[in-house]
Amino acid sequence: MAIARYPSFVLDCPDAEALATFYGSLLGWSVKSSDGWGEIRDEGGRQCICFQQVEHFTAPQWPGQDVPQQVHLDVMVEDLDAAEPEVIALGATKHEHQPGTSFRVFLDPAGHPFCLCVD
Repeated sequence: MAIARYPSFVLDCPDAEALATFYGSLLGWSVKSSDGWGEIRDEGGRQCICFQQVEHFTAPQWPGQDVPQQVHLDVMVEDLDAAEPEVIALGATKHEHQPGTSFRVFLDPAGHPFCLCVD
């Protein structure tokens, strides 16, 4: 029997509400935020990603490790070419370093790397 269930990841960021809104829009999940904390949940409410506002946030520097990313999100899409302009419209930026063909690396509005993947 599991000790715990329904894990959530918490990402540090400079603006919890803004980053929750970005990822909520990307995944089509509900967004809730208050006083330096944001969270998004799937329709069933079991999957959750949280965002914690921190003072003096420093964005990861990828692919270098001077400021390590420590964690990043991979999300599946049907078509990379179709999804790319949509995430850019939400506020993501495409990273200049693209090391693969079955995924694309972007930075969220707080500078965290995340990947759109087809495989």
